[in-house]
Amino acid sequence: MKVNKIIAVKLLLSLAIMVGFTSCSKKSDSKGGSKATGWKINDKKGGFQYASKFKKQATGPGLVMVEGGTFTMGKVQDDVMHDWNNTPNQQHVMSFYMDETEVTNVMYMEYLDWLKRVFPPDQENYKNIYEGASPDTLVWRNRLGYNETMTENYLRHPAYAEYPVVGVNWIQATEFAKWRTDRVNEKILEEQRYLKKDSKVTDVSADKVFSTDAYLASPSTAMGGDDKIVLKKGQKGGKAPAKAAAAGSTNTQGNSARNVYAQRTSGLILPEYRLPTEAEWEYAAAADVGQREYNSYKGQKKYPWSGDYTRSGKRQVRGDQLANFKQGKGDYGGIAGWSDDGADITNKVKSYPPNDFGLYDMAGNVAEWVADVYRPMVDDEANDFNYYRGNVYMKDKIGEDGKVELVTAETQKFDTLSNGKIVSRNFPGQIAQVPVDDKETYLRQNFDKSDNRNYRDGDKQSTRYFKFGSSEEGDEKGKLRDDQRMYDSPKHNVSTDSLGNMIKKYDKSNKRTTLINDDVRVYKGGSWRDRAYWLDPAQRRYFPQDIATDYIGFRCAMSRVGPKADKKKRARN
Repeated sequence: MKVNKIIAVKLLLSLAIMVGFTSCSKKSDSKGGSKATGWKINDKKGGFQYASKFKKQATGPGLVMVEGGTFTMGKVQDDVMHDWNNTPNQQHVMSFYMDETEVTNVMYMEYLDWLKRVFPPDQENYKNIYEGASPDTLVWRNRLGYNETMTENYLRHPAYAEYPVVGVNWIQATEFAKWRTDRVNEKILEEQRYLKKDSKVTDVSADKVFSTDAYLASPSTAMGGDDKIVLKKGQKGGKAPAKAAAAGSTNTQGNSARNVYAQRTSGLILPEYRLPTEAEWEYAAAADVGQREYNSYKGQKKYPWSGDYTRSGKRQVRGDQLANFKQGKGDYGGIAGWSDDGADITNKVKSYPPNDFGLYDMAGNVAEWVADVYRPMVDDEANDFNYYRGNVYMKDKIGEDGKVELVTAETQKFDTLSNGKIVSRNFPGQIAQVPVDDKETYLRQNFDKSDNRNYRDGDKQSTRYFKFGSSEEGDEKGKLRDDQRMYDSPKHNVSTDSLGNMIKKYDKSNKRTTLINDDVRVYKGGSWRDRAYWLDPAQRRYFPQDIATDYIGFRCAMSRVGPKADKKKRARN
């Protein structure tokens, strides 16, 4: 009897221990508990703070999602030019977002208006900012043509508000994308009560400019360090709404006394707006997603739409042109009363059907800048994933106090372009940038220097141990002699004398054999000035990054973080 009681007690103790372990296990796996330590995440008393309820990246204003995949880049049906710069190669691009339309005049004018209010051109410190960002309206002029109406009206007249902006060079387009990034994230943080309501309008000034990177690096010093604008969680006006809805996002952040500012871990701040890479643009324009046949996948699709013709085959609109382009010599839009494409110059965005990704005007209307530096070949042997030539790696400049240095009106840098135009390299409130150095590159295998634009290009700079900036290696510090440059392009130079007068030196050498250098960028797609030959997404051309035209515009892209697509999880066997 006594033995049975002892056994029963032992069984009860074992059962109690098992129940205890089970309850502990359940407790560690319970909602809000860490799978690594069992500690509670987003505890109000402190500890690790994380956006554990994050669902997916918000779609920024103006963007549509492009699901990534593989495609044959550079495959063209017609190659009558025999450029040898469209060699087919298999590439894969990650999912990303792209502007539904080209950037329009009214969108760009919003940018100019903001610059004019924040950096008044009549002040000496800021006199070159507004002018440097303004489109070149003289691109419409022609020696033997009367186009003054467009010169005076195209950018600003409301009749052209929804037309694609032109006269914008590559540098200006990239600066617009940076500005757009900051304005979108500024609005999101304002909606989430991390910034004072309406501060982006009422409190905007040169010394209180919001920069996404500056806010993430040091929120308390962003926007001039004004804590009446940069709010904390729990501060008056700083309590986030119960249901976050930032630009359509379902992201939320756990409440915490410690996590008083928005951070990367909040999931609220969007990645940067930027120009799409050439691979991204071509992939998005071809839109093979709507045509699953094997031939389409291998690059046999000629236009952003299905079929080998530029006219619609649909019954209701049969015969209508599917893009805005030059029909023939002296024919930009057909005859009166029977207009082929409905336009003689550019046309209002969304005037033609979108492709299968929902993108408009990926052929015709205006050609578009992409991010890449031009080279006659795409080096798929070096990389076939998210291909891009143009990487110049930079890092935040750290001051003597160990903190990041912000650009001020006194430290702001300006660049004088080869055509004499002065543009701002950075803006007050942004983090000053410097090239990466040995601290980031030592013993690395994936990159070994800051400037990688000419990597594997055959010239001396492509070698691993080329000495950049050495006076022994060039005619001036940091510059190469003609016999050291692979591409013998013109070397135009603009400088100023002791009185501040601009001196322009145009390279008239008859020894130049090419226009290719590290400052020419790819542009894609046909325009209102081009024949149908250039509507093929795989066609590629190049133009100096500091010169604008009346037929090149641009649209922005944004990288996607997280899964490739918003699909339900596949069922497991």
